[in-house]
Amino acid sequence: MAVENTETGRILIVEDDERLANLTREYLENNGLQVSIEGDGARAVDRILEERPDLVVLDLMLPGEDGVSICRRARSQFHNPILMLTARTDDLDEVLGLEMGADDYVAKPVRPRVLLARIRALLRRSGSTVEGEQEEGVSRLRFGPLVVDNAMREAWLDENSIELTSAEFDLLWLLCSNAGRVLSREEIFARLRGIEYDGQDRSIDVRVSRIRPKIGDDPMHPRLIKTVRSKGYLFVKSG
Repeated sequence: MAVENTETGRILIVEDDERLANLTREYLENNGLQVSIEGDGARAVDRILEERPDLVVLDLMLPGEDGVSICRRARSQFHNPILMLTARTDDLDEVLGLEMGADDYVAKPVRPRVLLARIRALLRRSGSTVEGEQEEGVSRLRFGPLVVDNAMREAWLDENSIELTSAEFDLLWLLCSNAGRVLSREEIFARLRGIEYDGQDRSIDVRVSRIRPKIGDDPMHPRLIKTVRSKGYLFVKSG
């Protein structure tokens, strides 16, 4: 039976396991995506910056250069989603990847359907608004010197552009468009990642810690994005 190609998107898989990379490419291409492969970490950053794929699937352990270093070096010039593949049991790998700018992660061994779902979600988010917010007719919000524009998917502080990954922008917009209301981690996960919060995932916390200094918030004594103990996060209206 032929598979209807309904997806669009150019994917670069950075993975040194040739068999796994080819199987993954076949599965993704059968679902309508355009896929290329890079097996050497030492060449990965150049490939990412030259080809500018819509999304990078980046393995953590690579010959030549590891995934965390690749993500860190590429991120300053590459703003499309990076999906990192991590060891199932090593939370440190996940935190390091997120701190270096990865947008999401999937534990190995990878189930193809899960990988495809995460890729689709990242592609949708990187090219559109947070679901439901744009329908309300508000696309730009201002909090003192901070301006966040959902239509342009950009933010400015004191009129200077803020460098945000796709996932960081999505979280910032979700928080500030719900200013004055506490958002639980469960709600944030459901809105941004489409999966249920397992009570242990630290990706939202890591992302908040990255966003705070970028928007001029004091990480030790935040006045914009406040942590509400045992509940979630609150973006303060008065800022």
